[in-house]
Amino acid sequence: MIKKRIKKLAGQRLKAFFSLLLLLISAYSMAQENYTVSGKITDQLNGETLFGASVFLEETTIGVVTNEYGFYSITAPEGNYRLHISYMGYSDKYQAVTLDKNQQFDFEISEASTELEEVVVSADEPERAVLRKPEMSVAKMNIATVKQMPVVLGEVDILKSLQMLPGVTNNGEGTGGFHVRGGAGDQNLVLLDEAIIYNTSHMFGFFSVFNADAIKDVKLYKGGIPARYGGRVSSVLDVRQKDGNSKQFAATGGIGIISSRLALEGPLFNDKGSFLIAGRRSYADILLKAAGEDNSVSFYDLNLKTNYKINTNNRLYLSGYFGRDSFELGENFESSYGNSTGNLRWNHIFNDRLFSNLSAVYSKYDYDLGITTAEFDWVSSITNYNLKYDFKYYLSDKFKLDFGASGIYYDFDPGKISPTSETSAVNPFTLDSKKAIESGVYINAEHKLTDKLTAQYGLRYSGFTRLGGQAMVDYANEQPVVYNPALDIYERGTAIGETNYEKGDAIEKFGNFEPRASLAYVLNDNSSLKAGFSRVAQYIHLLSNTSSATPLDVWAPSGQFIKPQLSNQYALGYFRNFKDKVYSMEAEVYFKNTDNRIDYIDGSDLIGQNTIETEILTGESRAYGLELLLRKNEGDFTGWIAYTLSKSEQRTPGGIAGGLGINDGDWYNTPYDRTHDISISGAYKLNDKLSFGANLVFQTGRPVTYPNGQYEYEGISVASYADRNSDRLPSYHRLDLSVNYKPNRKPEKRFKGEWVLGIYNAYNRKNAASISFGQNLETGANEATRTAIFGIVPSITYNFKF
Repeated sequence: MIKKRIKKLAGQRLKAFFSLLLLLISAYSMAQENYTVSGKITDQLNGETLFGASVFLEETTIGVVTNEYGFYSITAPEGNYRLHISYMGYSDKYQAVTLDKNQQFDFEISEASTELEEVVVSADEPERAVLRKPEMSVAKMNIATVKQMPVVLGEVDILKSLQMLPGVTNNGEGTGGFHVRGGAGDQNLVLLDEAIIYNTSHMFGFFSVFNADAIKDVKLYKGGIPARYGGRVSSVLDVRQKDGNSKQFAATGGIGIISSRLALEGPLFNDKGSFLIAGRRSYADILLKAAGEDNSVSFYDLNLKTNYKINTNNRLYLSGYFGRDSFELGENFESSYGNSTGNLRWNHIFNDRLFSNLSAVYSKYDYDLGITTAEFDWVSSITNYNLKYDFKYYLSDKFKLDFGASGIYYDFDPGKISPTSETSAVNPFTLDSKKAIESGVYINAEHKLTDKLTAQYGLRYSGFTRLGGQAMVDYANEQPVVYNPALDIYERGTAIGETNYEKGDAIEKFGNFEPRASLAYVLNDNSSLKAGFSRVAQYIHLLSNTSSATPLDVWAPSGQFIKPQLSNQYALGYFRNFKDKVYSMEAEVYFKNTDNRIDYIDGSDLIGQNTIETEILTGESRAYGLELLLRKNEGDFTGWIAYTLSKSEQRTPGGIAGGLGINDGDWYNTPYDRTHDISISGAYKLNDKLSFGANLVFQTGRPVTYPNGQYEYEGISVASYADRNSDRLPSYHRLDLSVNYKPNRKPEKRFKGEWVLGIYNAYNRKNAASISFGQNLETGANEATRTAIFGIVPSITYNFKF
């Protein structure tokens, strides 16, 4: 009863807070004698809206950057001004405006072809806006930059490009996903046109699911996560697909040694809309079969998008993604997994200051495997339906407001086992499906306090309900895990019965306030200081006791024994331009702590486990570090040097289960800890036809647990192990090289092609993916076996567009 009253009181206070804030905003707005100019910024060649274009009034400090749909709104006192539109890689545009009434200007700007080939590393937003904007720990990748970087097997890869930035790393060669500031892979919210992507990898990490030909914008929030995002405690990767060329039909594609791709786009509906269709398919399976191999591996993906302009103030978007991987090991084992998404969006402009976006989003990740020798199939999936409504209100040049609400319905299907023949020894078995609802409401303000100080502050309230429709196991003393002092191990608790929950019941409810705030203080025209704080709650968890994500990992909701992860992150940064912005530097320090982080007891068994709470304990994690990024933004030679000095640790005491806990309750390195991480990336343009690229990477080795002793039992040597993650793999380093040759540079010809030659791991470093220990059955000696995935890998790709 008391708990319900507290929640009711919190809801009343939240509603009162919003009402008071909107009342103050309205009063402030009416007190100003201002006029507004608004509109959209698009690419002159293809009609794509430009996200992050800078629009400002010259000789003033009044300006904005366009939102995800190219919309801008500037409010200023009455007078004559010159509007300046600027976007990296594009020619600046100017427009004289007389603000004596509210008015609308849509602008088309064109690529500055002589500059585009040189400026491929700088952020898309002009440095002036970057210095003043109170965004902390944000990386925005230019697609032109991504396409210049050498990657494995010649395939352009957004995720591998992001891993060249400070604070972002992978978990070893040939592994999927990415890790941000010492966080786990499941702590990253990955969005493709607002739809959640649960597995970002093809071919177990060799490629990502993002086809660069279909992508327009990539933005990674490492910290200072805006209030409109929720659900993950480490980072947000927001990827936006192209809308499609609304001016003319166009095609881009490439033919490589492992895969090929093709993207088609053009106008629709009598130039009131456009479409994009992009496909990619590997043919490693064809090559393997041609070589007489029994094993097979392949992937495909398909990006779709279309939009329709109803009128000046309304536009509909429909987008989707479908991707799948398949692999076979002879005739004994086969598996496939993939993502499917869909999003229907309605953009509406209420007036020259208020913009909205309503989205209905579908997302599903599923996998299946079949083992012929055991004669069974395994199928699992996670599906969610998301409805969200977001608003942006451009109150004045000093105050902008974001607010909105969202709701996600989750359907977790952790696994179903089916025999494939009547002689199978496997019995049919279905794990309990789980359902949940996650909701959120937020409000966020960007407030220019003085000419030098700008603040961004907001509040998100999130709720999560684990729904019924199943029976839950009851344990003695409510302990699903207990400590056995005689054996010094953790064991499953004693089941004493079950509690049945009907479909309309709530098994468990959670709610959290998530404040966010950041500040930017401009020291002078070339430097600024920034600080940020964010609190984020995460309600779903990836259950995996491997160091990197695999298709067999299972997602699970918070509930009776699995509590939401709660994270606080603090950051402080210094940003500076040098030599008329030819060079720039970013330096940040951060500290992040996370409560209720899941850890796994020794010998935990997660596969086919219906009572996962008997395999885990709950602890806390922390990560802190220093990130440096030095860039050369202009000229024939461009590039950057990124360095990260960091620490990532976890601690899991025994708690009510008893005992000291995992690793005796002491802090230990997480699998994502990298003390030193250095990345150097460069591109050199020799002339209009020939350019070169290079990446150099060095990382401290991944934490692992090695044996520290042995004993004999019935003639067999048995190893004992050191503290968890107290050892490390050897340091990781490699050099990648690429050459881009463009034989056709005549601007009047629409068809343009280029050859890309690449060498991944140029000096053939055999980096250790793992080191295993065992006994040689012939000699009886203990041995360490080092496994490396890649040596030197050459590639050649032909890219074209018309």
